[in-house]
Amino acid sequence: MIDKQIRDLIKKEEERQQNLIHLIPSENFVSDEVRMALGSCLTNKYAEGYPGKRYYQGNEFVDQIENLAIERGKKVLKVEHLNVQPYSGSPANSAVQMALLERDDKICGLKLSAGGHLTHGHPKVSFSGKFFESVQYDVEEDGRIDYDKLQKLVLEEKPKMIMAGTTAYPYILDFKRFGEIADSVGAWLVADISHIVGLVVGGVHPSPNEYVHIVTSTTHKSLRGPRGAIIGVTKKGLEKDPDLAKKIDKAVFPGMQGGPHENQIAALAVAFGEVDTQEFRDYASQIIKNAKVLAETLRRNGIKVFGTDNHLMVVEVGLEKGKEVAVKLEEEGIVVNANTVPHEKGSPFRPSGIRIGTPAMTTRGWKEKEFEELGNKMAGIIKGI
Repeated sequence: MIDKQIRDLIKKEEERQQNLIHLIPSENFVSDEVRMALGSCLTNKYAEGYPGKRYYQGNEFVDQIENLAIERGKKVLKVEHLNVQPYSGSPANSAVQMALLERDDKICGLKLSAGGHLTHGHPKVSFSGKFFESVQYDVEEDGRIDYDKLQKLVLEEKPKMIMAGTTAYPYILDFKRFGEIADSVGAWLVADISHIVGLVVGGVHPSPNEYVHIVTSTTHKSLRGPRGAIIGVTKKGLEKDPDLAKKIDKAVFPGMQGGPHENQIAALAVAFGEVDTQEFRDYASQIIKNAKVLAETLRRNGIKVFGTDNHLMVVEVGLEKGKEVAVKLEEEGIVVNANTVPHEKGSPFRPSGIRIGTPAMTTRGWKEKEFEELGNKMAGIIKGI
């Protein structure tokens, strides 16, 4: 049977991806090799458990694939232990919290409205905010974290875990300072590098490994892999608790999920192989160059831009006009997402900004010239609303 309806819709989505300008920071374009692995016969295989310790038979080659993904990932991420089974970033963060926290323990993360993530302790909505007591830090008027204020908050509240990670933070994270603050109260420190992982492994953003106990990340975004996630344990983490890797693995399976998606893991192994090249390091560097040019071009046109030191920026477009601007830009072939700005006066449903990133179009081969032209065009559209 040929499902013509679904095939036609997929074809239309493929054309949309090919014909529009994609600036959502969490999106990217994977290689044909990654897509081939993702759509392979591995979709058919159930492999509950870990390599060498499966609950099903017939996993000879699956074990080899998962071990290859682990070894390649450990090399590029420079961690002591790596779990490649989380289905996505949210379950990965939840597994870490389940492994190390008891109900009602305190967790400290960046506010969602300031560029944090739901799983970093957003109150009353996500797993992390419902099951744990959440104390959250904010950014200043310029959009930057004030680490002195963070230190004061941590010393007062003494959280058991601190999440150092963001979804809309356009500046370099000071992982060394995060580490000092966490150590001052004996807290677990988790670096969620989902957005910047490609920049970290590409050598254009500082690595958190020396200062944190655990690293979590999605595997798409700037890494250009399949949609999935990883949890890495650092040397510092094992020094704090020699059983940390075992606790993490147990929290992933059977704690949070059942059988891993081995087609996804195979595609991740391919992506890790692609990352370990000079071509990828050049790509990571170009992401930063392109972002800086786009930000400066928008500023020259009188647009307020927060950032950028990394792959993204937050652009203020007028009180509660973020969604309106995002829709208008899409009508002009430019895809962004509406986003809150620091100390947002609107609401999450009617925010005052947009979030822009350069990874996807950099994959397409765009460089400074194209992004300067784009910035001028976007500024005209924004100011015309």
